[in-house]
Amino acid sequence: MRPVLDQRSQILLKTLIERYVAEAQPVGSRALSKHSGLELSPATVRNVMSDLEEMGFIASPHTSAGRVPTARGYRFFVDSLLTVQPLPEAQLHELEEQLQPDQPQRLITAASQLLSELTRFAGVVLAPRRVTPKIRHIEFLGLSEKRILLILVTAEGDVQNRILFTRRDYSAAELVSAANYLNQNFAGLDFAEIRRRVQEELRQLHADMSELMSAAMEAGGEAVADSSDPYVLSGEGNLLEVADISSDMKRLRELFALFEQRTGLAQLLDLSNRAEGVQVFIGGESGLAPLDECSVITAPYEVDGCVVGSVGVIGPTRMAYDRVIPIVDITAKLLSGALSAP
Repeated sequence: MRPVLDQRSQILLKTLIERYVAEAQPVGSRALSKHSGLELSPATVRNVMSDLEEMGFIASPHTSAGRVPTARGYRFFVDSLLTVQPLPEAQLHELEEQLQPDQPQRLITAASQLLSELTRFAGVVLAPRRVTPKIRHIEFLGLSEKRILLILVTAEGDVQNRILFTRRDYSAAELVSAANYLNQNFAGLDFAEIRRRVQEELRQLHADMSELMSAAMEAGGEAVADSSDPYVLSGEGNLLEVADISSDMKRLRELFALFEQRTGLAQLLDLSNRAEGVQVFIGGESGLAPLDECSVITAPYEVDGCVVGSVGVIGPTRMAYDRVIPIVDITAKLLSGALSAP
């Protein structure tokens, strides 16, 4: 249930958060009295601040008489007090120019980089779930005794290589024969279909070739799976410049380990695929411990009316939500339009 605050408390909380975001310093009662527009004495302001602290909206750092917002304070601010700023014309034009209809992967990378550049935080785009690429050509190349290089060329022109270790040597003629068999019978199919059909036909193949084919199917499946990252992340180095995050080296290492590991963040971004509009995860709301001092703002994007992924920004909880939210929202809309264009 959303907490109820009287108008005076709301104005003071809003003013405190805006001052803290702008100045990165705990906000005292005199500053609030000056900037809130309310004709209240510092003593009255201190009483309201005490109430807000008791309710968990603000906290007192040990080294200062001022207050700072808590995750709960930011949440109330975002849900009830925030006035979103329209995107400046220059930033809107930059987004529109960079997100013109083009190759999907280039667009996704461009969107991630733009989010990072415009916010000075980390930009991330969850890519559409890729259909397993179709295979155009397969080749085996003998490297040495019992080591074979598997070369896969997809219909899009991507090349993936994997080394196979076999129990016996294969002659050059045998490798050419095996590659010819796969290319003649299975070119144009995705790897899952090739694997299924080959497994059905292995019984009919010469026993000496079944080991090579089995090894090729396993390694090829891994190569195709590894070729698609779940998301594109840009500007994570910007977070090293954010004092709120970089001052805690242990947390910083955990954060970059999360980026490297990829699965957890991909699952968080996947949640926004099932929601409408912009989602704001503040601190622990993400469910990922390394993001406890961060906020993640996401919005889904579509292709031809179907949600296929999401865009987002990762930054400190002390961020200008009024400025970042419209950047994320408009990027998602422009990316949808560019990917859906005929």
